[in-house]
Amino acid sequence: MSSASAQGVDKSRRTWIMTTCAAGGAGVAATAVPFVSTFQPSERAKAAGAAVEVNIADLKPGEKLTVEWRGKPVWIVKRTPEQVASLKKTAAEVADPESKRKADEVTPMKECRNEHRSIKPEIFVAVGICSHLGCSPVDKFQTGAQPSLPDNWSGGFLCPCHGSTFDIAGRVFKNKPAPDNLEIPPHMYVNDTTLVIGETKAQA
Repeated sequence: MSSASAQGVDKSRRTWIMTTCAAGGAGVAATAVPFVSTFQPSERAKAAGAAVEVNIADLKPGEKLTVEWRGKPVWIVKRTPEQVASLKKTAAEVADPESKRKADEVTPMKECRNEHRSIKPEIFVAVGICSHLGCSPVDKFQTGAQPSLPDNWSGGFLCPCHGSTFDIAGRVFKNKPAPDNLEIPPHMYVNDTTLVIGETKAQA
């Protein structure tokens, strides 16, 4: 994307940051910290589903940022090396490890149909809505035994409504109410620190 295009996105497609969740690494519970920027798209732009530009320069390993796109919460997680490595283990435990189910709807970007379900292994971008009944799962980045989770839990997300669990790539575990993995929204990187939700390179 050219600098002129990037500026266009910057002026017309920004939205506010809703929530920043920090999980400080393995073994530390996530905490929510509200944050609001001064840039908001117009009501017309929001209704049209304008793309959202996000600065991820300050996102640290183990942290999650949440932004709003088309009225949906979109998670941006910077995975730790341990979280990335855990995906090989959970591949045998999840229902759709290769993101083949409803691929065009749930994982429409072919570059995200991989073990990490992401363009970059360390950055995970997903819509934070359970595929069962539309609830919003909660972060469970801490590993090990804990309420409503298995003893060998490697970190991920739990939907408290009906107990569906997802690994740190948003892949639903087997025999859970949720029928599909978490949705991956269209997105692209302008550079190493700028992410655009709602647009791909093919559209740029």
